Amino acid sequence: MADPDSSAAGRPSPFARKPPPPRDAASGGTASPPPLPPLPSSGSYRTDPSIVAPRRESRRLFFHGSGGSLFGIFIVNTLLTLVTLGLYYFWAKVRVRTYVLSQSEIEGDRFAYHGTGRELLLGFLKAIVFFAVPIVVLSFVRDVLDVWVGLKVLAGLLVYLLVVVFIPVATVGARRYRLSRSSWRGIRFSFRGRARDFVRIFVVGSAVSSVTFGLYYPFFDVQRYAFMAGQAWFGTRQFGFTGAGRDLFGPFLLALLLTPFTLGLVWFWYLARRRRYLWDHTTFGAARFRCAVTAAPLFRLLAGNLLLLVLTLGLGWPWAKVRTIRFAFRYLTLEGPLDLTAIQQDARAASATGEGLAGLLDAGGGFDLG
Repeated sequence: MADPDSSAAGRPSPFARKPPPPRDAASGGTASPPPLPPLPSSGSYRTDPSIVAPRRESRRLFFHGSGGSLFGIFIVNTLLTLVTLGLYYFWAKVRVRTYVLSQSEIEGDRFAYHGTGRELLLGFLKAIVFFAVPIVVLSFVRDVLDVWVGLKVLAGLLVYLLVVVFIPVATVGARRYRLSRSSWRGIRFSFRGRARDFVRIFVVGSAVSSVTFGLYYPFFDVQRYAFMAGQAWFGTRQFGFTGAGRDLFGPFLLALLLTPFTLGLVWFWYLARRRRYLWDHTTFGAARFRCAVTAAPLFRLLAGNLLLLVLTLGLGWPWAKVRTIRFAFRYLTLEGPLDLTAIQQDARAASATGEGLAGLLDAGGGFDLG
């Protein structure tokens, strides 16, 4: 019996150098089809119309909570905080954070919060002992005691320095605690930045901003955000930031110049621009966040929340909170390749003292889902 491939003798074949395909004995010697050629490199996808371009990976956050549900938590928290003379405040914060994260979803799974009211209470007490007491004593020396004027001046300077140092320490401590108590798919977030690095950024940035009458603020603002975003981790995967303050200096200066002519409304444009810039330069592995918020929706959100709080005497706070979260998620996506299966658990311990100090000084900062 003649070899069927012998009929093609003399004609060039692209598979001439490949070994012949194995025969299929069950079908009487019919050869299997040759293997598919390998996919071309990424640069040639657009040149071959027969090949479909890869789908652009995009992930979006969703919030399933409602103002009514959060209002129930808010009312109970308020009543119990009043009855316990403020002691329940720490458990109230935990209930709100637990609800907000449990209603936030990405890729079909929701976040979780693992902090406790007892941790927050103990952190608050430690913050009072180690940070608030020295400030109170120095303020007493400066304002009440009848001592040498040089000692009063020294006490005043120490109070100023302590407050300037405590604010960044509290900000880092609060971030470290909150991320360490947040998880997704059982994997914890963490913050690994050193407090002294943020103290340096905060002290230098505050001083230079004062000397330049606020013109250095965009640089200072971006440096703070870069530190907070770049030192955040999810398991073994680090977040990153690639922006620079000089990119926001032009819009900031333009907003300053147009403030008198726009009655300040131009700042909504700057805030939207700033939010887009910061998120667009925030990365997570090979993926990158994208934010599409503009000035008009941001104005409607902030103005609506203000009216809601004023007209309801503060009782509308749960609905304002839900509106703010949904607004943030609506304009935010995470785009690009992301191998979630490669991320492993890498939890880090964190004390609640920084969280307590942040509560004392009303510090903390963004990059929180809530």
